[in-house]
Amino acid sequence: MDPVGSSFLNCLSHERRDTGAKRLEAKSGDNTVAAFNRPMDLTDHPRHPALTGAQGPAEDFAAVLARFGCGLTLDRLAPPVLAAAKMNLLDTLACAAAGSGAPGVAEARSLATEWAGAAQASVLVFGDKVPAHHAAWVNGTMAHARDYDDTHDAAVLHAGVSVVPAALAAAQLRGATSGADFIAAIAAGLETICRLGVATRIGIVESGYMYTSLFGHFAATVAAGRVLGLDPTQMVNALGIAYSQVAGNHQVTRDGALTKRMQPGFAAQSALVSVQLALRNVRGVQATFEGDDGFLRVYLRDRCDREALRDGLGERFEFTQLSYKPYPCCRLNHSAIDAALALRAGHGIRPDQVKRIRVGINRQAHEAVCTPIDVRKTPRSIVHAQFSLPYTVAAALVDGAVRLGHFEQGSLGREDILALAQRVDPYIDEDIEREWGRNVTPALLHIELNDGSTHRLRIDQPLGHPERPMTSAAMEAKAADCFRAAARPLRTDGAARLRQCVDGLERCDDVSVLAGILEPTA
Repeated sequence: MDPVGSSFLNCLSHERRDTGAKRLEAKSGDNTVAAFNRPMDLTDHPRHPALTGAQGPAEDFAAVLARFGCGLTLDRLAPPVLAAAKMNLLDTLACAAAGSGAPGVAEARSLATEWAGAAQASVLVFGDKVPAHHAAWVNGTMAHARDYDDTHDAAVLHAGVSVVPAALAAAQLRGATSGADFIAAIAAGLETICRLGVATRIGIVESGYMYTSLFGHFAATVAAGRVLGLDPTQMVNALGIAYSQVAGNHQVTRDGALTKRMQPGFAAQSALVSVQLALRNVRGVQATFEGDDGFLRVYLRDRCDREALRDGLGERFEFTQLSYKPYPCCRLNHSAIDAALALRAGHGIRPDQVKRIRVGINRQAHEAVCTPIDVRKTPRSIVHAQFSLPYTVAAALVDGAVRLGHFEQGSLGREDILALAQRVDPYIDEDIEREWGRNVTPALLHIELNDGSTHRLRIDQPLGHPERPMTSAAMEAKAADCFRAAARPLRTDGAARLRQCVDGLERCDDVSVLAGILEPTA
Protein backbone atom coordinates (compact mmCIF):
# COMPACT_ATOMS: atom_id res chain seq x y z
CA MET A 1 0.00 0.00 0.00
CA ASP A 2 1.27 3.52 -0.83
CA PRO A 3 2.14 5.85 2.10
CA VAL A 4 -0.77 8.14 1.34
CA GLY A 5 -3.17 5.19 1.28
CA SER A 6 -1.82 3.88 4.57
CA SER A 7 -2.20 7.24 6.30
CA PHE A 8 -5.54 7.75 4.62
CA LEU A 9 -7.00 4.67 6.30
CA ASN A 10 -6.28 6.24 9.67
CA CYS A 11 -8.43 9.23 8.75
CA LEU A 12 -11.67 7.48 7.80
CA SER A 13 -14.86 8.44 9.57
CA HIS A 14 -18.21 6.68 9.80
CA GLU A 15 -20.27 9.77 10.46
CA ARG A 16 -21.13 13.15 8.89
CA ARG A 17 -22.37 16.02 10.93
CA ASP A 18 -24.80 18.86 10.28
CA THR A 19 -23.12 22.15 9.36
CA GLY A 20 -26.24 24.29 9.19
CA ALA A 21 -26.31 25.37 12.84
CA LYS A 22 -26.20 29.00 13.83
CA ARG A 23 -23.70 30.55 16.23
CA LEU A 24 -22.69 27.69 18.46
CA GLU A 25 -21.52 27.22 22.00
CA ALA A 26 -18.34 25.56 23.22
CA LYS A 27 -18.68 22.72 25.68
CA SER A 28 -19.63 23.93 29.14
CA GLY A 29 -18.50 22.87 32.57
CA ASP A 30 -14.90 24.07 32.38
CA ASN A 31 -12.90 27.23 32.94
CA THR A 32 -11.24 27.42 29.53
CA VAL A 33 -13.34 30.31 28.25
CA ALA A 34 -12.65 32.36 31.34
CA ALA A 35 -8.96 31.65 30.96
CA PHE A 36 -8.94 33.26 27.52
CA ASN A 37 -9.85 36.57 29.16
CA ARG A 38 -7.39 36.58 32.08
CA PRO A 39 -4.92 39.47 31.75
CA MET A 40 -1.44 38.75 30.41
CA ASP A 41 1.57 40.54 31.82
CA LEU A 42 2.47 42.69 28.85
CA THR A 43 4.43 45.83 29.58
CA ASP A 44 5.85 48.81 27.74
CA HIS A 45 3.14 49.31 25.18
CA PRO A 46 0.75 52.25 24.77
CA ARG A 47 -2.95 52.00 25.45
CA HIS A 48 -5.62 53.31 23.15
CA PRO A 49 -7.69 56.00 24.93
CA ALA A 50 -10.84 53.92 24.49
CA LEU A 51 -9.26 51.21 26.64
CA THR A 52 -8.49 53.44 29.61
CA GLY A 53 -11.23 54.27 32.08
CA ALA A 54 -12.15 54.38 35.74
CA GLN A 55 -11.16 50.77 36.22
CA GLY A 56 -7.68 51.28 34.79
CA PRO A 57 -6.08 50.23 31.51
CA ALA A 58 -7.16 47.09 29.72
CA GLU A 59 -4.88 44.79 27.76
CA ASP A 60 -4.60 44.85 24.01
CA PHE A 61 -6.76 42.44 22.03
CA ALA A 62 -3.55 40.77 20.85
CA ALA A 63 -3.09 39.29 24.33
CA VAL A 64 -6.69 38.01 24.43
CA LEU A 65 -6.35 36.56 20.95
CA ALA A 66 -3.01 34.93 21.81
CA ARG A 67 -4.48 33.12 24.81
CA PHE A 68 -7.45 32.02 22.76
CA GLY A 69 -5.33 30.72 19.88
CA CYS A 70 -2.79 28.94 22.06
CA GLY A 71 -5.38 27.47 24.41
CA LEU A 72 -8.00 26.20 21.99
CA THR A 73 -8.11 22.41 21.83
CA LEU A 74 -10.27 19.93 19.96
CA ASP A 75 -12.27 18.95 23.05
CA ARG A 76 -13.43 22.57 23.38
CA LEU A 77 -15.27 22.38 20.05
CA ALA A 78 -18.87 21.22 20.17
CA PRO A 79 -19.71 18.75 17.37
CA PRO A 80 -21.34 21.34 15.08
CA VAL A 81 -18.34 23.66 15.48
CA LEU A 82 -16.00 20.79 14.67
CA ALA A 83 -18.10 20.00 11.60
CA ALA A 84 -17.92 23.64 10.48
CA ALA A 85 -14.11 23.61 10.71
CA LYS A 86 -13.97 20.40 8.68
CA MET A 87 -16.32 21.82 6.06
CA ASN A 88 -14.05 24.81 5.60
CA LEU A 89 -10.96 22.64 5.29
CA LEU A 90 -12.60 20.44 2.68
CA ASP A 91 -13.93 23.33 0.60
CA THR A 92 -10.68 25.31 0.72
CA LEU A 93 -8.55 22.37 -0.43
CA ALA A 94 -11.02 21.55 -3.21
CA CYS A 95 -10.90 25.17 -4.36
CA ALA A 96 -7.10 24.96 -4.37
CA ALA A 97 -7.30 22.01 -6.76
CA ALA A 98 -9.45 24.05 -9.14
CA GLY A 99 -7.24 27.11 -8.79
CA SER A 100 -4.04 25.26 -9.60
CA GLY A 101 -4.57 25.87 -13.32
CA ALA A 102 -5.65 29.49 -13.04
CA PRO A 103 -3.55 32.37 -14.43
CA GLY A 104 -0.96 33.64 -11.98
CA VAL A 105 -0.50 30.34 -10.18
CA ALA A 106 2.05 28.90 -12.61
CA GLU A 107 4.09 32.08 -12.35
CA ALA A 108 4.06 32.00 -8.54
CA ARG A 109 4.96 28.31 -8.47
CA SER A 110 7.78 28.85 -10.99
CA LEU A 111 9.27 31.57 -8.83
CA ALA A 112 8.97 29.49 -5.65
CA THR A 113 10.72 26.50 -7.24
CA GLU A 114 13.36 28.76 -8.77
CA TRP A 115 14.13 30.16 -5.33
CA ALA A 116 14.29 26.55 -4.07
CA GLY A 117 15.62 26.13 -0.51
CA ALA A 118 14.66 23.74 2.27
CA ALA A 119 12.10 21.10 1.22
CA GLN A 120 9.68 21.85 4.05
CA ALA A 121 6.17 21.82 2.59
CA SER A 122 4.24 20.85 -0.54
CA VAL A 123 2.93 22.93 -3.39
CA LEU A 124 -0.49 21.32 -3.79
CA VAL A 125 -1.37 19.54 -7.05
CA PHE A 126 2.18 19.90 -8.40
CA GLY A 127 4.01 18.05 -5.62
CA ASP A 128 7.00 20.40 -5.35
CA LYS A 129 8.73 20.64 -1.96
CA VAL A 130 9.72 24.19 -1.07
CA PRO A 131 10.26 26.32 2.05
CA ALA A 132 7.09 26.48 4.12
CA HIS A 133 6.43 30.18 3.59
CA HIS A 134 6.67 29.76 -0.19
CA ALA A 135 4.26 26.81 -0.10
CA ALA A 136 1.80 28.84 1.95
CA TRP A 137 1.99 31.66 -0.60
CA VAL A 138 1.43 29.52 -3.69
CA ASN A 139 -1.27 27.38 -2.08
CA GLY A 140 -3.10 30.43 -0.78
CA THR A 141 -2.99 31.95 -4.24
CA MET A 142 -4.44 28.85 -5.91
CA ALA A 143 -7.14 28.44 -3.25
CA HIS A 144 -8.46 31.93 -4.01
CA ALA A 145 -7.78 32.02 -7.75
CA ARG A 146 -11.20 30.81 -8.93
CA ASP A 147 -13.12 32.94 -6.40
CA TYR A 148 -14.97 29.75 -5.47
CA ASP A 149 -13.97 29.76 -1.80
CA ASP A 150 -16.02 30.49 1.33
CA THR A 151 -17.37 33.87 2.38
CA HIS A 152 -18.67 35.39 5.56
CA ASP A 153 -21.60 37.34 4.18
CA ALA A 154 -21.83 39.82 7.07
CA ALA A 155 -18.08 40.41 7.27
CA VAL A 156 -17.62 40.38 3.46
CA LEU A 157 -14.45 38.32 3.41
CA HIS A 158 -13.05 34.89 2.63
CA ALA A 159 -11.74 33.02 5.68
CA GLY A 160 -10.10 29.73 4.71
CA VAL A 161 -7.78 30.82 1.90
CA SER A 162 -5.18 32.32 4.24
CA VAL A 163 -5.81 30.11 7.28
CA VAL A 164 -5.76 26.63 5.72
CA PRO A 165 -2.63 27.06 3.54
CA ALA A 166 -0.74 28.59 6.46
CA ALA A 167 -1.79 25.83 8.86
CA LEU A 168 -0.94 23.09 6.37
CA ALA A 169 2.50 24.54 5.60
CA ALA A 170 3.18 24.88 9.33
CA ALA A 171 2.07 21.29 9.91
CA GLN A 172 4.46 19.98 7.27
CA LEU A 173 7.23 22.19 8.67
CA ARG A 174 6.65 20.77 12.14
CA GLY A 175 6.16 17.17 10.99
CA ALA A 176 3.78 14.56 12.41
CA THR A 177 1.09 17.11 13.28
CA SER A 178 -2.00 15.40 14.63
CA GLY A 179 -5.42 15.99 13.20
CA ALA A 180 -6.63 17.16 16.60
CA ASP A 181 -4.04 19.95 16.77
CA PHE A 182 -4.58 20.85 13.14
CA ILE A 183 -8.34 21.23 13.47
CA ALA A 184 -7.94 23.34 16.61
CA ALA A 185 -5.50 25.58 14.74
CA ILE A 186 -7.86 26.00 11.80
CA ALA A 187 -10.76 26.79 14.13
CA ALA A 188 -8.68 29.42 15.93
CA GLY A 189 -7.62 31.03 12.67
CA LEU A 190 -11.09 31.03 11.16
CA GLU A 191 -12.55 32.55 14.30
CA THR A 192 -9.89 35.27 14.26
CA ILE A 193 -10.66 36.48 10.75
CA CYS A 194 -14.43 36.21 11.17
CA ARG A 195 -14.37 38.08 14.49
CA LEU A 196 -12.34 40.90 12.99
CA GLY A 197 -14.73 41.01 10.06
CA VAL A 198 -18.03 41.21 11.93
CA ALA A 199 -16.61 43.73 14.40
CA THR A 200 -15.53 46.07 11.59
CA ARG A 201 -17.97 48.86 10.82
CA ILE A 202 -16.35 50.32 7.71
CA GLY A 203 -16.93 48.63 4.35
CA ILE A 204 -14.26 47.44 1.94
CA VAL A 205 -14.99 50.11 -0.66
CA GLU A 206 -14.84 52.98 1.83
CA SER A 207 -11.71 51.69 3.54
CA GLY A 208 -10.03 50.62 0.30
CA TYR A 209 -8.89 47.31 1.82
CA MET A 210 -9.81 43.71 1.02
CA TYR A 211 -10.48 42.21 4.44
CA THR A 212 -9.73 38.69 3.21
CA SER A 213 -6.04 39.44 3.11
CA LEU A 214 -5.90 42.35 5.56
CA PHE A 215 -7.35 40.30 8.44
CA GLY A 216 -5.92 37.13 6.96
CA HIS A 217 -2.42 38.09 8.07
CA PHE A 218 -3.52 37.81 11.71
CA ALA A 219 -5.77 34.79 11.23
CA ALA A 220 -3.11 32.80 9.38
CA THR A 221 -0.58 33.75 12.06
CA VAL A 222 -2.84 32.43 14.83
CA ALA A 223 -3.40 29.18 12.91
CA ALA A 224 0.27 28.63 12.07
CA GLY A 225 1.35 29.63 15.57
CA ARG A 226 -1.07 27.14 17.11
CA VAL A 227 0.29 24.35 14.89
CA LEU A 228 3.88 25.17 15.81
CA GLY A 229 3.11 25.32 19.52
CA LEU A 230 3.74 28.99 20.29
CA ASP A 231 3.06 30.10 23.85
CA PRO A 232 0.95 33.24 24.43
CA THR A 233 3.96 35.57 24.70
CA GLN A 234 5.37 34.24 21.44
CA MET A 235 1.96 34.53 19.80
CA VAL A 236 1.70 38.18 20.79
CA ASN A 237 5.10 38.73 19.20
CA ALA A 238 4.05 36.84 16.07
CA LEU A 239 0.92 38.98 15.73
CA GLY A 240 3.05 42.09 16.13
CA ILE A 241 5.48 40.87 13.47
CA ALA A 242 2.54 40.17 11.16
CA TYR A 243 1.31 43.73 11.77
CA SER A 244 4.52 44.99 10.22
CA GLN A 245 3.59 43.16 7.00
CA VAL A 246 -0.19 43.46 6.86
CA ALA A 247 -1.67 44.60 3.53
CA GLY A 248 -4.39 43.92 0.96
CA ASN A 249 -6.06 46.56 -1.21
CA HIS A 250 -9.37 46.82 -3.07
CA GLN A 251 -7.79 48.41 -6.14
CA VAL A 252 -6.94 44.93 -7.40
CA THR A 253 -10.59 44.32 -8.28
CA ARG A 254 -10.97 47.66 -10.03
CA ASP A 255 -7.93 46.97 -12.19
CA GLY A 256 -8.62 43.29 -12.77
CA ALA A 257 -5.20 42.47 -11.33
CA LEU A 258 -4.02 38.90 -10.83
CA THR A 259 -2.64 40.03 -7.49
CA LYS A 260 -6.26 39.94 -6.26
CA ARG A 261 -5.92 36.17 -6.00
CA MET A 262 -2.39 36.41 -4.59
CA GLN A 263 -3.20 38.63 -1.62
CA PRO A 264 -4.46 35.81 0.66
CA GLY A 265 -1.32 33.89 -0.30
CA PHE A 266 0.78 36.82 0.81
CA ALA A 267 -1.08 36.73 4.14
CA ALA A 268 -0.35 33.02 4.57
CA GLN A 269 3.28 33.58 3.61
CA SER A 270 3.74 36.37 6.15
CA ALA A 271 2.23 34.15 8.84
CA LEU A 272 4.92 31.51 8.35
CA VAL A 273 7.61 34.17 8.52
CA SER A 274 6.05 35.78 11.59
CA VAL A 275 5.66 32.64 13.69
CA GLN A 276 9.16 31.40 12.88
CA LEU A 277 10.66 34.74 13.87
CA ALA A 278 8.63 34.66 17.09
CA LEU A 279 10.01 31.18 17.83
CA ARG A 280 13.46 32.73 17.53
CA ASN A 281 12.50 35.29 20.19
CA VAL A 282 12.12 38.26 17.85
CA ARG A 283 9.99 40.85 19.61
CA GLY A 284 7.13 42.31 17.60
CA VAL A 285 4.68 45.09 18.34
CA GLN A 286 2.84 44.37 21.59
CA ALA A 287 -0.21 46.62 21.25
CA THR A 288 -0.96 45.40 17.74
CA PHE A 289 -4.64 46.22 17.65
CA GLU A 290 -5.41 48.94 20.19
CA GLY A 291 -2.18 50.85 20.65
CA ASP A 292 -1.98 54.53 19.76
CA ASP A 293 -0.80 53.47 16.31
CA GLY A 294 -2.47 50.09 16.37
CA PHE A 295 -4.26 48.32 13.58
CA LEU A 296 -7.78 49.41 14.51
CA ARG A 297 -6.91 53.11 14.26
CA VAL A 298 -4.43 53.01 11.41
CA TYR A 299 -6.30 50.67 9.07
CA LEU A 300 -9.93 50.77 10.23
CA ARG A 301 -10.14 54.43 11.33
CA ASP A 302 -11.32 53.23 14.75
CA ARG A 303 -14.56 51.99 13.21
CA CYS A 304 -14.48 48.67 14.97
CA ASP A 305 -16.59 47.32 17.81
CA ARG A 306 -14.00 46.27 20.39
CA GLU A 307 -16.60 44.54 22.53
CA ALA A 308 -17.63 42.40 19.57
CA LEU A 309 -14.04 41.23 19.23
CA ARG A 310 -13.99 39.88 22.76
CA ASP A 311 -17.58 38.98 23.56
CA GLY A 312 -18.00 35.21 23.87
CA LEU A 313 -14.60 34.42 22.39
CA GLY A 314 -14.19 30.69 22.88
CA GLU A 315 -17.90 30.26 23.66
CA ARG A 316 -19.58 31.39 20.43
CA PHE A 317 -17.94 30.65 17.10
CA GLU A 318 -18.59 33.18 14.38
CA PHE A 319 -17.03 31.01 11.68
CA THR A 320 -20.05 28.69 11.84
CA GLN A 321 -21.75 31.48 9.86
CA LEU A 322 -19.51 31.01 6.82
CA SER A 323 -21.21 30.54 3.47
CA TYR A 324 -20.02 28.23 0.71
CA LYS A 325 -20.21 29.29 -2.90
CA PRO A 326 -22.28 27.58 -5.57
CA TYR A 327 -20.84 29.90 -8.26
CA PRO A 328 -17.12 30.67 -8.90
CA CYS A 329 -17.27 34.46 -8.81
CA CYS A 330 -17.53 37.36 -6.39
CA ARG A 331 -20.14 36.71 -3.69
CA LEU A 332 -21.66 40.14 -4.35
CA ASN A 333 -23.03 38.70 -7.62
CA HIS A 334 -24.69 35.67 -6.06
CA SER A 335 -28.09 37.01 -4.98
CA ALA A 336 -28.64 38.40 -8.48
CA ILE A 337 -27.55 35.10 -10.04
CA ASP A 338 -29.97 33.23 -7.78
CA ALA A 339 -32.80 35.53 -8.82
CA ALA A 340 -31.95 35.21 -12.52
CA LEU A 341 -31.85 31.41 -12.35
CA ALA A 342 -35.14 31.28 -10.43
CA LEU A 343 -36.96 33.53 -12.90
CA ARG A 344 -35.49 31.63 -15.85
CA ALA A 345 -36.66 28.30 -14.45
CA GLY A 346 -40.02 29.55 -13.24
CA HIS A 347 -41.07 31.41 -16.38
CA GLY A 348 -39.05 29.77 -19.16
CA ILE A 349 -37.37 33.08 -20.00
CA ARG A 350 -35.12 33.00 -23.05
CA PRO A 351 -32.41 35.62 -23.70
CA ASP A 352 -34.01 36.70 -26.97
CA GLN A 353 -37.19 37.61 -25.08
CA VAL A 354 -35.43 40.03 -22.73
CA LYS A 355 -35.68 43.75 -23.34
CA ARG A 356 -34.06 45.00 -20.14
CA ILE A 357 -32.89 43.76 -16.75
CA ARG A 358 -32.64 46.06 -13.74
CA VAL A 359 -30.85 44.89 -10.59
CA GLY A 360 -31.17 46.72 -7.27
CA ILE A 361 -28.24 46.19 -4.90
CA ASN A 362 -26.34 48.01 -2.15
CA ARG A 363 -23.71 50.69 -2.75
CA GLN A 364 -20.79 48.43 -1.84
CA ALA A 365 -21.76 45.90 -4.50
CA HIS A 366 -22.43 48.63 -7.05
CA GLU A 367 -18.89 49.91 -6.59
CA ALA A 368 -17.29 46.47 -6.56
CA VAL A 369 -19.08 44.59 -9.36
CA CYS A 370 -20.82 47.27 -11.46
CA THR A 371 -18.32 50.13 -11.76
CA PRO A 372 -17.19 51.24 -14.28
CA ILE A 373 -20.22 49.88 -16.03
CA ASP A 374 -18.63 49.54 -19.49
CA VAL A 375 -15.87 47.36 -18.05
CA ARG A 376 -18.37 45.19 -16.17
CA LYS A 377 -20.65 44.77 -19.19
CA THR A 378 -17.76 43.76 -21.42
CA PRO A 379 -15.08 42.24 -19.17
CA ARG A 380 -11.72 41.73 -20.84
CA SER A 381 -9.96 39.93 -18.00
CA ILE A 382 -10.97 36.95 -15.92
CA VAL A 383 -10.87 38.99 -12.72
CA HIS A 384 -13.17 41.61 -14.23
CA ALA A 385 -15.56 38.82 -15.24
CA GLN A 386 -15.48 37.36 -11.72
CA PHE A 387 -16.35 40.84 -10.46
CA SER A 388 -19.09 41.62 -12.98
CA LEU A 389 -22.75 41.50 -12.06
CA PRO A 390 -23.92 42.12 -15.66
CA TYR A 391 -21.73 39.31 -17.04
CA THR A 392 -22.69 36.74 -14.41
CA VAL A 393 -26.42 37.51 -14.54
CA ALA A 394 -26.29 37.22 -18.34
CA ALA A 395 -24.40 33.92 -18.11
CA ALA A 396 -27.03 32.57 -15.71
CA LEU A 397 -29.90 33.49 -18.04
CA VAL A 398 -28.17 32.23 -21.19
CA ASP A 399 -26.81 28.92 -19.87
CA GLY A 400 -28.94 28.23 -16.81
CA ALA A 401 -25.82 27.97 -14.66
CA VAL A 402 -22.63 29.83 -13.72
CA ARG A 403 -19.66 27.48 -13.92
CA LEU A 404 -15.87 27.47 -13.86
CA GLY A 405 -15.87 27.51 -17.65
CA HIS A 406 -17.47 30.94 -17.74
CA PHE A 407 -14.26 32.35 -16.26
CA GLU A 408 -11.79 31.08 -18.83
CA GLN A 409 -10.28 33.60 -21.22
CA GLY A 410 -11.93 31.92 -24.19
CA SER A 411 -15.40 32.40 -22.73
CA LEU A 412 -15.11 36.15 -22.26
CA GLY A 413 -15.82 36.79 -25.94
CA ARG A 414 -19.08 34.84 -26.11
CA GLU A 415 -21.41 37.06 -28.09
CA ASP A 416 -24.61 35.62 -26.62
CA ILE A 417 -23.58 36.41 -23.05
CA LEU A 418 -22.09 39.83 -23.88
CA ALA A 419 -25.17 40.87 -25.86
CA LEU A 420 -27.42 40.16 -22.89
CA ALA A 421 -24.97 41.78 -20.45
CA GLN A 422 -25.45 45.10 -22.29
CA ARG A 423 -29.11 44.99 -21.23
CA VAL A 424 -28.32 44.54 -17.52
CA ASP A 425 -28.60 47.85 -15.64
CA PRO A 426 -27.62 47.77 -11.94
CA TYR A 427 -28.71 50.53 -9.56
CA ILE A 428 -28.44 51.28 -5.85
CA ASP A 429 -31.67 50.32 -4.11
CA GLU A 430 -32.23 52.66 -1.17
CA ASP A 431 -34.02 50.06 0.97
CA ILE A 432 -31.31 47.47 0.42
CA GLU A 433 -28.59 50.03 1.11
CA ARG A 434 -30.26 51.16 4.34
CA GLU A 435 -30.82 47.63 5.67
CA TRP A 436 -27.86 45.72 4.20
CA GLY A 437 -25.19 48.34 3.50
CA ARG A 438 -22.28 46.52 5.17
CA ASN A 439 -23.28 42.99 4.11
CA VAL A 440 -23.15 40.86 1.01
CA THR A 441 -25.95 42.47 -0.91
CA PRO A 442 -29.44 41.18 -1.55
CA ALA A 443 -30.67 41.67 -5.12
CA LEU A 444 -33.98 42.93 -6.50
CA LEU A 445 -34.17 41.70 -10.08
CA HIS A 446 -36.64 43.15 -12.60
CA ILE A 447 -36.84 41.52 -16.04
CA GLU A 448 -38.81 43.32 -18.75
CA LEU A 449 -39.65 41.24 -21.80
CA ASN A 450 -40.19 42.40 -25.36
CA ASP A 451 -43.94 41.71 -25.10
CA GLY A 452 -44.24 44.22 -22.25
CA SER A 453 -44.59 41.68 -19.43
CA THR A 454 -42.35 41.94 -16.38
CA HIS A 455 -41.04 39.58 -13.75
CA ARG A 456 -39.63 40.61 -10.39
CA LEU A 457 -37.84 38.71 -7.60
CA ARG A 458 -35.85 39.74 -4.55
CA ILE A 459 -33.27 37.42 -2.94
CA ASP A 460 -31.90 38.46 0.46
CA GLN A 461 -29.72 35.48 1.39
CA PRO A 462 -27.84 33.90 -1.52
CA LEU A 463 -27.55 30.14 -1.85
CA GLY A 464 -24.78 28.75 0.35
CA HIS A 465 -25.58 30.96 3.34
CA PRO A 466 -26.21 29.03 6.59
CA GLU A 467 -29.90 29.88 6.22
CA ARG A 468 -29.88 28.52 2.63
CA PRO A 469 -27.10 25.90 2.68
CA MET A 470 -26.02 23.91 -0.31
CA THR A 471 -26.98 20.26 -0.07
CA SER A 472 -24.36 17.63 0.73
CA ALA A 473 -24.73 16.34 -2.82
CA ALA A 474 -24.11 19.82 -4.24
CA MET A 475 -21.01 20.27 -2.08
CA GLU A 476 -19.66 16.90 -3.19
CA ALA A 477 -20.35 17.74 -6.83
CA LYS A 478 -18.53 21.04 -6.41
CA ALA A 479 -15.48 19.30 -4.92
CA ALA A 480 -15.43 16.74 -7.73
CA ASP A 481 -15.70 19.55 -10.30
CA CYS A 482 -12.77 21.31 -8.65
CA PHE A 483 -10.61 18.18 -8.75
CA ARG A 484 -11.37 17.70 -12.44
CA ALA A 485 -10.24 21.28 -13.11
CA ALA A 486 -6.79 20.74 -11.54
CA ALA A 487 -3.70 21.66 -13.56
CA ARG A 488 -2.27 18.15 -13.11
CA PRO A 489 -4.22 14.87 -13.10
CA LEU A 490 -5.31 13.88 -9.60
CA ARG A 491 -6.81 10.59 -8.43
CA THR A 492 -10.21 10.03 -10.00
CA ASP A 493 -11.60 9.41 -6.52
CA GLY A 494 -9.56 12.25 -5.03
CA ALA A 495 -12.50 14.40 -3.94
CA ALA A 496 -14.17 11.44 -2.22
CA ARG A 497 -10.90 10.43 -0.53
CA LEU A 498 -10.41 13.98 0.68
CA ARG A 499 -13.91 14.02 2.13
CA GLN A 500 -13.35 10.73 3.96
CA CYS A 501 -10.00 11.88 5.31
CA VAL A 502 -11.38 15.19 6.56
CA ASP A 503 -14.38 13.44 8.15
CA GLY A 504 -12.04 11.40 10.36
CA LEU A 505 -9.19 13.88 10.66
CA GLU A 506 -9.29 14.11 14.46
CA ARG A 507 -8.04 10.51 14.56
CA CYS A 508 -5.23 11.15 12.08
CA ASP A 509 -1.62 11.04 13.34
CA ASP A 510 -0.10 13.15 10.57
CA VAL A 511 -2.11 15.62 8.49
CA SER A 512 0.48 15.62 5.71
CA VAL A 513 -1.83 12.97 4.24
CA LEU A 514 -3.99 15.88 3.08
CA ALA A 515 -1.22 17.15 0.82
CA GLY A 516 -0.69 13.59 -0.38
CA ILE A 517 -4.26 13.31 -1.60
CA LEU A 518 -3.65 16.40 -3.74
CA GLU A 519 -0.43 15.10 -5.30
CA PRO A 520 -0.46 14.50 -9.08
CA THR A 521 -0.75 10.97 -10.41
CA ALA A 522 1.56 11.76 -13.31
